[in-house]
Amino acid sequence: MASADLRDELLCSICLSTFKDPVMLRCGHNFCRVCIGRVLDTQDGFGVYSCPECREEFQERPTLMRNINLHNVAERFLITQQEQEEITGICCTYCVDSPVPAVRSCLLCEASLCDKHLRSHSKSPEHVLSEPSTSLEKRKCSVHKELLKYYCTRDAICICVSCSLAGEHRGHQVEMLDEASKKKKEKLRNVLQKLTTKREKTEERVRSLEERWRKAQEKAAGEAERVTALCTDIRRRVDDLEKKVLSEISRQEKEESLSLSALIHQLEIKKDELSRKMRHIEELCNMTDPLTVLQEPDTGDLCDPEEEGGDEDTWGHDKQLHDGDDLDVAVISHTLHTLCDVISGIRSGIYVEDPADILLDVTTAANNVLISDDLKTATETEENQKRPETAERFQDYPQVMSRRGFTTGRHYWDVEISRSGDWRVGMCYPSIVRMGWQSLIGNNNKSWSLERYNNEYSVIHDGKEIQLPDEICSDRVRICLDYEVGQLSFYELCDPIRHLHTFTAAFSEPLHAALCVGYPLVCSDDWIRICS
Repeated sequence: MASADLRDELLCSICLSTFKDPVMLRCGHNFCRVCIGRVLDTQDGFGVYSCPECREEFQERPTLMRNINLHNVAERFLITQQEQEEITGICCTYCVDSPVPAVRSCLLCEASLCDKHLRSHSKSPEHVLSEPSTSLEKRKCSVHKELLKYYCTRDAICICVSCSLAGEHRGHQVEMLDEASKKKKEKLRNVLQKLTTKREKTEERVRSLEERWRKAQEKAAGEAERVTALCTDIRRRVDDLEKKVLSEISRQEKEESLSLSALIHQLEIKKDELSRKMRHIEELCNMTDPLTVLQEPDTGDLCDPEEEGGDEDTWGHDKQLHDGDDLDVAVISHTLHTLCDVISGIRSGIYVEDPADILLDVTTAANNVLISDDLKTATETEENQKRPETAERFQDYPQVMSRRGFTTGRHYWDVEISRSGDWRVGMCYPSIVRMGWQSLIGNNNKSWSLERYNNEYSVIHDGKEIQLPDEICSDRVRICLDYEVGQLSFYELCDPIRHLHTFTAAFSEPLHAALCVGYPLVCSDDWIRICS
């Protein structure tokens, strides 16, 4: 293949330069790693990737496979090109009229020769020919002006015959240039192999980091979308609650206005009637004729007893209106509590991404606890399981711990609990005692628990119990852990999710899930299941 044709085959169709670190797509086309990486980056937002050469589409970002053979060919081509450029830059010393490229250089004559002058050049042994070079003086000893023929291994320098026999390198171990060059090339190849291995590892690390970067971007985009959806839902719920509260306030205001308006009308009528009677009495008082005054009914008859009673009813109704609150705040308060529940549900919704994979550790299970084959369900049983007594096994209470312990990060796990019986769920350190009253989760400073006992609910740590005000109606509970922040929270999985309690502590050991089922009375129907 001609040099020009080879050059065309080694060109990247994106940058139009010789391949640098070529990689291949599944369609078979090759590109520089940096070039195709930039093209794929521009296609990230469209969900479909395509080859710039043949336009073949890929549903996922294609894996870039390094083309080692093409890489080696491209490197050798570049080296050859550089050597040819150096050669074409050296002209024949004897072609004065017009520059002619030299093909060889004579070290003795310190001249470069073209094909024509090379044919007529002396063939005697002292005329040593080499590749064309502009620095022929470097091939001669600067002291003796003789050709450099040996390599002093002690001083790591090229020397001539005189330097070896009578010069400052006399008695030193020397090697022929070809032999020394061969050894050095071998060392360089070893170094090159190590550097190649390091570069490949570096490239693999770069690809790994790029993949991690891409996944981080995808994860960030997903989280941003999820948070946007949550915030949109928050705004919608708050707007609905605002409309509901304002509508209730407006309804109560209208009812109050109608009642007050009717009462004011009644009082206006009563006021007019009283004014009429007052004017009549004043007229009687101003009369001079005694007969006329005495013939009028008594003043007591001017006031109707039924009307007086009606006054009491009217004033009593007015007092009743005055004594009552202007607005019924119970509905408003209930709505605000609903808003708190919404916020609590959202907090738990964004707490962590995925549930933790919890499996129960049979080596810790008490002999009155039956563990399911999938290591997810603990059931209290009257039948002794006859497991060997070990330091890890709980002895006095139907308890079991999880295999996995958490030492960092945020995690959550859900449990489903039978309707009957008493239970405790929570987390504990592996150093918790396994015998006695203090081995019950929550009764020591190494465990935290949520408890149902006699249909009452409480949270317990270090033997200190906090009664929960409300009953847990759902049979599912969520336990959330933020190890670094030092928070362990319990939620009831209802709609919306309800926050029960949060413990705060500086955790110092791995935290394991812990279950206690059916105490203090044995009931084989009691069970706790870890939800997948």
